[in-house]
Amino acid sequence: MSQKDQVIEALARNGGYATFSELNRIVDCSGWGTKTPFASIRRIVQTNPGDFYRIRPGQWGLVSKKDEIERYRLKDGDNNDTHGYYQGVIVELGNLKEDLGEISNKQKPVDTYVPPQDKNRRYSHARLGDIVTMSDIVPFTGEKILRRAKTVDVIWFNMRNMPIAFFEIEHSTDMQNSLDKYIELQDFHAKFYIVSDEANHRRFDDFMKYSRYDEIKSRVKFMAYDRLARYHTYKMESAIRSAELLGE
Repeated sequence: MSQKDQVIEALARNGGYATFSELNRIVDCSGWGTKTPFASIRRIVQTNPGDFYRIRPGQWGLVSKKDEIERYRLKDGDNNDTHGYYQGVIVELGNLKEDLGEISNKQKPVDTYVPPQDKNRRYSHARLGDIVTMSDIVPFTGEKILRRAKTVDVIWFNMRNMPIAFFEIEHSTDMQNSLDKYIELQDFHAKFYIVSDEANHRRFDDFMKYSRYDEIKSRVKFMAYDRLARYHTYKMESAIRSAELLGE
């Protein structure tokens, strides 16, 4: 069986779609005779448009299953599906508990949180509620600010149960509600992210010119979906290689 056929077979067993990190776990590359099997998987799915299609950054499906995948994926609406997907990507990164460089100020995330109303959202083949490490937010501040924090799409907490990174996922150009949350949370030593399509980057820059955001504009970063997906793929591959070296 060719390498491409092995990837097709693994995707078919997985419901026809998977993230790169899922593919790296479910494709048996032991007989491929390459030191870079993950790169080979990426090359196979990215260069065979007759067999694979990109659902969104970092997630691929079988062309033969496309109609079925799209019906299932969009049954709750495109925005809800996309929102849950990127929440899951961020949660999975936080759960790695390793140095995540620029995202977390080189602190090691220990716990991940999503709002209670989002726990039934899907991330690829999982529910968000099944992959977050916190069943509820820890009371790290007063009730008024805590109520606001509970609505943030994803929060990473350190080992002292203090927030180190907040993430808001925005599909539209109206980012005011998310940025207003960050104004209220500015007293915490944490990073703030707006995660969105690159097409919304200019609108984000326009918001950052408003005087009301002067206190936080140096701390709020824009992260495009594509960049986040590439970062996620890279870190997940690194984690798998580390686990293999450790015999886990």
